[in-house]
Order: sequence, then C-alpha cells, then structure tokens
Amino acid sequence: MDSNTIPSRDAFLAEEYRRAAEASDKQNFEEAWHHLERAHVVAQDRLGPHCVSHWRMLELAWRTRDWRELLGQIFRLSLAPIGNITGRLPIGNSGRSNVSAFARMEIEPEISRVLGQSPAQDVRGLK
Repeated sequence: MDSNTIPSRDAFLAEEYRRAAEASDKQNFEEAWHHLERAHVVAQDRLGPHCVSHWRMLELAWRTRDWRELLGQIFRLSLAPIGNITGRLPIGNSGRSNVSAFARMEIEPEISRVLGQSPAQDVRGLK
C-alpha cells in the first residue's frame, strides 16, 4: 500500500487478504503469513473481521499441512468472541500459534496509521 495515504480498515484488510492469496498461490507461504498477520492486527478489535482473519489463517495452515498452526487457529477462533466481548485483546498480537494468544506486540507504524493511532499510543499500550 502507498504509505502516504491512510486506507480505511476494510480497504486495508481487502488488500492484505489479496496479497496473502497471491503469495499463497505462488507458494510463498512466509509472505502469505506476513500479510495475514498484518490483517489480524487491524481486524482484531471487531468480532466479524477478527474471526475472518483467524479463519483465513486456518485455511493457510490446512493448505501447508501445518497441524500445530491449524490447532492454534482453532483455539484462537474459539477465543476470539470472548476476547472481543470482554475487550481483553492483546494489542498488536499477530494471531499466529507461534506466539502466545495473550501476548501484546508492537504495531508497525503503517498499521498504527490505519488504526488511527500514533506510534506513542502503541508503546503505552505495551507497558
């Protein structure tokens, strides 16, 4: 995405999902995961998009036969509604099973802009 413009969340998600699918089609799975992780951070605070992000991760885990990731995504799909309802979401979490489902993580500056935050807000949220 052009880093000089701030896309809407939905436009950002659509573009990240498009890029993830394109990378997956080319069997560049590392890049596909990267785009799905970015989408997860943006989708995380809205229940529907949050679940969609985990569903797409589950699909990629299935495609790559990564059973650990697949089980992790099933676990996260079951936790997403609880996290969204209670508002207890780990800010910036990538959504992957290689990190704790409860760990807060730094947010990339571009994603902070999409979320309408300044980088300073991200740091405060991590303390």
